[in-house]
Amino acid sequence: MTDTQTAFEEHRRLLEGAAYRILGTRTDAEDVVQEAWIRWSTVDPDTVDDARAYLVTITSRLALNKLRELKARRETYVGPWLPEPVATATDDPARAAELADEVSMAMLIVLESLTPLERAAFVMTDVFAMKSPEVAEALGRSPASVRQLVTRARAHLAARTPRQVVEKSRHRAVIERFLNAALSGDVAELVAVLSPDVTLVTDGGGFRRAALRPIHSSEKVIRWILGVLSDPQVASLKPEIRTLNGEPAVVAVGPDGVDSVYFVTVEDGRITAVHSIRNPEKLTAV
Repeated sequence: MTDTQTAFEEHRRLLEGAAYRILGTRTDAEDVVQEAWIRWSTVDPDTVDDARAYLVTITSRLALNKLRELKARRETYVGPWLPEPVATATDDPARAAELADEVSMAMLIVLESLTPLERAAFVMTDVFAMKSPEVAEALGRSPASVRQLVTRARAHLAARTPRQVVEKSRHRAVIERFLNAALSGDVAELVAVLSPDVTLVTDGGGFRRAALRPIHSSEKVIRWILGVLSDPQVASLKPEIRTLNGEPAVVAVGPDGVDSVYFVTVEDGRITAVHSIRNPEKLTAV
């Protein structure tokens, strides 16, 4: 293995994590990292003072360009668009940690609400601790502009991120309670476990049954859940609780593999949001 290859492989997982945070999809992140390798392969590593910063800059710039392209496509996406979940309970803990540890589905969803520049600036600054001049060079902006982008991103994230970080065991217990109530059709228990203003967002991508708009209020969410479970094909799926994006999530498995994934946001012991990914193209990393 050449020095160029060695340097790149040393940072590959980190680069995948950077691209995933900016793009929200593992498959696109891998494509970006491959493009970063092609560009890096033409560079003499001896001429680079900090390979990590150099590679993160290349990857982030490519991811930003890709995100701008994807934003245009997502405007015609069928129904809500949700990020692609990633299994973090793998045989390769280091890879899982670099790719998705501490990148909860809730965080990815909030990141989706930022502009592409805000998202890239935030990831490079707050996740990878790069200095404003370095980020400015990568994004083609002034350091002052980068600081403004990061400030806006932080304020937006603070306003929309769940107030509490729930302990994983407690999070799992709430999921189990919700799952048991849904499968048994226990409306009273569903009312108890769901916040009155709970929101349900489903992403089927036009491939599988999903609501075309977010559903608000526990009454409407319960009606939707029980309606979906009344479908014999859905009712035959086997639900499992797995670790995805560093948190417990419900994975519904059928004869052909994973059918859907459900993430729940828990605050004050009740579920305030349910995000369901059913688009099969987004379930390959589960």
